[in-house]
Amino acid sequence: MERARHLVLRYGWNSTSYQLVNPGLKLWFDGDAVAGYGLAAGRLVVAGAPVCTPERLGSVAVHLQNFAAGLGRKVCYFGAGSRLEGELPARVPNSRVLLGAQPVWDPSVWSSKVESHASLRAQLHRAQNKGVAVSEWNAGEAQDNPALRAILDQWLGTRGLPPMGFLVEPDTLGRVLDRRTFVAMRGGVAAAFLIATPIPARSGWLIEQVVRGPRAPNGTSELLVDAAMNALAAGGSSYVTLGLSPLSARAGITQEGLPAWLRLTFAWVRAHGRRFFNFEGLDAFKSKLRPDEWEPVYVLTPGRSFSPMDLYAIAGVFGGGSLPLFLMKAMGRRTR
Repeated sequence: MERARHLVLRYGWNSTSYQLVNPGLKLWFDGDAVAGYGLAAGRLVVAGAPVCTPERLGSVAVHLQNFAAGLGRKVCYFGAGSRLEGELPARVPNSRVLLGAQPVWDPSVWSSKVESHASLRAQLHRAQNKGVAVSEWNAGEAQDNPALRAILDQWLGTRGLPPMGFLVEPDTLGRVLDRRTFVAMRGGVAAAFLIATPIPARSGWLIEQVVRGPRAPNGTSELLVDAAMNALAAGGSSYVTLGLSPLSARAGITQEGLPAWLRLTFAWVRAHGRRFFNFEGLDAFKSKLRPDEWEPVYVLTPGRSFSPMDLYAIAGVFGGGSLPLFLMKAMGRRTR
């Protein structure tokens, strides 16, 4: 129930309609279990796996699929891991598609990792030598702080894509609640910040945003991560991730037997998607922080093969419900 509480706290919840403040995400409850989902293109796109105790996962997944069937929709699990796959009915060909990988660390050994890698130490020293220092702000200080919001607005203005919905929440400063906020100061002025969101079931944290302003010198992002890792380790955390690196192959999982249309789609995104999103740069940044391991992240379509409509639905929920409108905004932003 703690993880269900976390979803409600993080996004806000209207108890009458089960509609979250984040319009791209709704909540479905099954007793003390909960799942976040979005609706698009005849699909119920679930955010990861349902939140519940491990022994209930299989039955909760069945109940969720029955709920979707009652709406005339099929279920698509976005960002699922191997734990959920083991609880679903026997996998048919291409019902599991690799989305990418996420790097993970045990923060208790982070300091020894920094000591053993000169490149990491050099990045930290680079920012420190420019007068950057990091401290943690409490929720009252960080919530809608004008200085941090100015950095966030400037940073969002440089992104290749317009703001997205579903699992992507660009305006983190409006709902800090149980998050932790680390701020890099330079010359007494905020230059960058980091937002970490709890993952209660794994005694861990997701570093959700690392946002740099124009005053932040090279090495500031690494210095923020260093401060967060040390603070989270001191709090007893054993798991930290920077989240999904889309299309990353660092988990060492190969996609054998994918249909031609999906191989061509992934190839096109790798070749042309960099105009809107720096896949390789994001992957390289996370890699140079020396993760302990890379976890594969999948999309699962139980009982059926992944289809073009599943891909369209996923793109639709991230695009705010209308993929054509989102693409038009992205093209206009790119042109400007």
